[in-house]
Amino acid sequence: MNLIQYQILTLLVLVTTSIANNASEGDQWTFEPDPNLPNVLILGDSISIGYTLGVREILSGRANVFRPMGRRDNRRENCGGTTYGVENIDRWISVQKWDIIHFNWGLHDLKHVKAAGTNEKSNSPDDPTQATVEVYEANLQKIVEKLQETGATLIFATTTPVVPDTLNPLRLPDAPAQYNAAAVRIMKREGIQVNHLHTYVVPNLKIWQKPRNVHFNELGSSALAEKVAATIAEALSANELDGKQK
Repeated sequence: MNLIQYQILTLLVLVTTSIANNASEGDQWTFEPDPNLPNVLILGDSISIGYTLGVREILSGRANVFRPMGRRDNRRENCGGTTYGVENIDRWISVQKWDIIHFNWGLHDLKHVKAAGTNEKSNSPDDPTQATVEVYEANLQKIVEKLQETGATLIFATTTPVVPDTLNPLRLPDAPAQYNAAAVRIMKREGIQVNHLHTYVVPNLKIWQKPRNVHFNELGSSALAEKVAATIAEALSANELDGKQK
């Protein structure tokens, strides 16, 4: 086999592997909902992506657990920061009738970027965050108002911690507390339940979270799934008692 043939073969293997991986991912994330069960929507960034399938498994037979799957419905979607959230919230909530919506925004808003409102990563503290606390709060208020229109029971999850030296992009350890405080102000004013994921993970952060990273390892994602599922289960029970569920 000459060099050109080898390069062509390598390219074919890479393309085939990519197609297989995408198909596998689509198969993993799509499912057949039970029309007799309540519908739960999970909105959030990659942290929520990490626990969504766990929540679905735990609540199997109790609720249909969804998350946005992108415009082609074949890949789970990262809901990004609140600016992206404001732009896309109508698309996410218009799919069907929701009984419960568990949502979070924060880690993208507080990351440092080359220019405010963009996704171009920065490791410089002199560069702006994607959204200031003030912009975040205003955007989140708009999102909440849209969510309230669905009539679903709403649960906001606080943003999980940032460990020191988290780069690519830079996120500062004290930022989640500032953004969470703004979010909780809204939730208290609107009477929305808060799932305190930030407080929940702190005692076990060293064994649940990856080093110098905002993401969680498998153990951490499983723990978050258990907490989120338990919170949603309580809301499902409350809805059943109130006669709000299908």
